[in-house]
Amino acid sequence: MANIIINEETLTLTATHYWLAVKAIPRLAIHKKIALVDKFGLSHLFASSTDLTLSGLTKPQCSAITSPDWPALIKIISDSALCQSHLVSYGDPAYPALLKEIYDPPLVLFIRGNIAVLSLPKIAMVGSRNASVSGREIAHKFAELLSAQFVVTSGLALGIDAHAHLGSLHAGGYTIAVVATGLDITYPARHKKLQNDIIANNGLIISEFAPGVAPKAGHFPKRNRLISGLSSGVVVVEASLRSGSLITARCALEQGREVFAVPSSIYNEQARGCHWLIKQGAKLVEEVADIVEEFEDVLVGSLHLASHQEKSNPIEKSDEQDLCNDPMLASVGYEITPVDLVVSRSKLPIDVVLTRLTVLELRGLVSAVPGGYLKLNRG
Repeated sequence: MANIIINEETLTLTATHYWLAVKAIPRLAIHKKIALVDKFGLSHLFASSTDLTLSGLTKPQCSAITSPDWPALIKIISDSALCQSHLVSYGDPAYPALLKEIYDPPLVLFIRGNIAVLSLPKIAMVGSRNASVSGREIAHKFAELLSAQFVVTSGLALGIDAHAHLGSLHAGGYTIAVVATGLDITYPARHKKLQNDIIANNGLIISEFAPGVAPKAGHFPKRNRLISGLSSGVVVVEASLRSGSLITARCALEQGREVFAVPSSIYNEQARGCHWLIKQGAKLVEEVADIVEEFEDVLVGSLHLASHQEKSNPIEKSDEQDLCNDPMLASVGYEITPVDLVVSRSKLPIDVVLTRLTVLELRGLVSAVPGGYLKLNRG
């Protein structure tokens, strides 16, 4: 390892420093950066004697290699330590093997939590931020059951993502949240407790963005490719046709991952993306067994995860509500919903539920049918 002098102190450069320097080469695709390292060697790439003239690099790119901004890169490492995270670089033995297979793997991962989880089999679960109550329940239940054999991976977003994490935590399983910010920032802010619960229960928070990087629109597609890239398959629970979850599904297909979609009512706008995926060849999922059977040849039993918390202190459910103004309406699904299930979801007395359901029916928002009620399509 080479030594450099920073502020009159001699510091030894590690592989992490060098990978950060490779990451910092401007306007160069990741696969080309990896090709440079393969050609010259990691530390030798930055040696003053390296001949870069035949590599087709621009002057700014050559300058970033011959004169890296070591103080800035060292600050990234120190800032990571301050937010209780550490770095896993592309050449690190702990770097996820599946992630190396994708076209544009991140050269450096910023990680908080239990690094051992990176080596376990993972399944991604994504979906709409504006998920229906039924979609949230499905995500929660599927994550509970899948966590016996997989680490459940998602994006810490509202809706399906949050309930996938919560379901895994409720079952005592491991979960990974891939975020689109630096690890010193929680987005959305209301998920600070959820993020802390994931860490407290031996899960992971992962980002390819350095501390201090705020959320931007362009960060989320990059985040989505990591959610699928880390995982053996992607389960889409609810997604509109313009949903970011379809970006994750497309990334999964490009990466050679399995894609699963949970169907819903044809009147549920949040399910149209799932139905489109099924038409394109995604596997229709009605139960967890439909997912697990696709991986029987690679799963060696379950993870046998021990509960990380006492059942008397379960993870609190998210307090987010559906976009519908009336909480009672959010308790009725696009499928037949029995009255007792509406009572359970709304946590209201049955006489109040029956009265309010009648009002909703008069407003044309629900319909009474044999066996319960249906939410009506208002579009």
